[in-house]
Order: sequence, then C-alpha cells, then structure tokens
Amino acid sequence: MSIARQIATFIDARSAEMGAAENTRLAYARDLHDFGTWIATDDVAGITRDHVEGYLIHCEAQGFAVSTRARRLSAIKGFFRFAYEEGWRDDNPAIRIKGPGREKRLPKTIEVEDVDRLIDAAGRTGRAEGDRVRNGCLLELLYATGMRVTELVSLPVAAARGDPRMLLIRGKGGKERMVPLTEGARQALSAWLVTRDAAEDTRAPSRFLFPSRGKAGHLTRHRFFQLIKEMALEAGLDPAAITPHTLRHAFATHLLAGGADLMAIQALLGHADVATTEIYTHVLDQRLRELVLDHHPLAKS
Repeated sequence: MSIARQIATFIDARSAEMGAAENTRLAYARDLHDFGTWIATDDVAGITRDHVEGYLIHCEAQGFAVSTRARRLSAIKGFFRFAYEEGWRDDNPAIRIKGPGREKRLPKTIEVEDVDRLIDAAGRTGRAEGDRVRNGCLLELLYATGMRVTELVSLPVAAARGDPRMLLIRGKGGKERMVPLTEGARQALSAWLVTRDAAEDTRAPSRFLFPSRGKAGHLTRHRFFQLIKEMALEAGLDPAAITPHTLRHAFATHLLAGGADLMAIQALLGHADVATTEIYTHVLDQRLRELVLDHHPLAKS
C-alpha cells in the first residue's frame, strides 16, 4: 500500500472515530500530504526519526508559524501511532520528538463601541433589502452567541423557529450546547425569518437558516468573511482588524470584563478544556494594565 493510501486510510479512520470536523480533516490531510511529498518514499516502515526531524527543520526554514509546525507534528505523530496499531511498522519514530512550543498570542478583539458600529453597519450593507436584513441578523447572532463562523452559517432553520430564547448549536465533533439569545438578536432573527420565508416561496425549501444556491446549500465561511470586511468598511473600521473570529473573541472578552464566570464562558464557547478559555483572562489583564498606564495620574509623571 502506498504512503498516500495509508494517509487516506488514517484520515478516514480518524474522522470516523473522533467525529472530526471537515476543516480539521482537511487540515490533517494537507499536512500529511505535504509530509508524504517531502519524504518521497512509499516505504512507511523505513521512515526514521531523522526523517521526521528533517521535515520539521524544512518547515521552519520555509517560515511556517510555530502553530503550523506544532499542528503538522501532531498529525505526523497521529499517523505513525495509527501505522503502529495497524501493523505497518513496529514503532512510532515521532513519539519522542518535542514540538516547537506555542507562541503566546493573545486573541484580537475590539471594543464594545466598535461592535455597536459594526452591527449598525451590517444593517446597511447589501444591495437588496433582504441582504441587509440577513447581514444584520448574522452580526447580531455572532456577537450574541460567540458562535464559530461554521456553526453560524450552517445553522438549521428549525433551530430558529418559534421565537427561541436559546439556540441549540452543534459544535466541533458533533457536540451540542445551548446559548441564550439577547433581545436584539431575537428581533433580528425574527425579521430575517420573515424575509427569508417570503423569498423561499420562489425556490425550493432549504433546511438552513441562511440558505444559498451554492453546493453547500448555505452561506459559506468564505462569503461571510467577505461580508464582514464590507461591514467593517461601512462602519469606518479597519477591515484587516475585523474577522468573524474577532467577534467570537469580543463576545468572550466582554463577558469576562462584565463579571461572567470563566466556566460559563467555556460552556457558551463550546471549549472542551477550560484552559483554552483562560486565554481571555490574559486579554483582560492586558487591557487593565493599559487602562492604568493611560489614565492613572502617577503613570504620566
């Protein structure tokens, strides 16, 4: 069996066992395909630790970020663990290789006032009235719930029926969580449903809240990324500083600043480990330091 086929078998098995999201599966496939191309051999049993370390040095020389190199090593370790379990080789050559560590980058966020400007601009962005109503709903939901963009664009319309106070969200690995809606989000959702349902009379019914004629059947992540840049321009904000994930970070940071419990924020974001959520405490610490340095009278002396 070729190494390309072995990698494909591993990806399929991981997807089935772990319930890996499509984007995770594609990332592992890309990483392992790159490794397989670089290693230039079909003899998986002959690959050594030196080969793996040589590939990681190659990735560093290419200027890949620490996070990218860490992810690629994780994929390689997983593949060789699978190869050992399948009997394709009698050891895991990557098991003792340490990763490059993680860069401590704080998530980028924006101020509450900028979020207000962005949501207001969303309702003015779009050629048709229906587009503007949809865009306003997208931004209201994103900031009110802290959803990942994939979760947002693929929401089933059934989850939004009946003026819900809570939304059921299916996250990574198929895990479900309940997230409350703000009054503004509920109003925007209600307005969009009226517009959406009226438009649906002219085409086949869709099971998605934000339908599209594309292959996916719903608004794509890529299209929403473009839309949020247009909204940022309309709001007079720097488009480079605004992404869908920026709104997710703003949701968490603003909740924490308002006194919300870290465990509650973890549940709302759908984080498997509270350690992932703790990064927002560092964001808050940094902002408090900046506040003191900018405004404390003794800091200016």
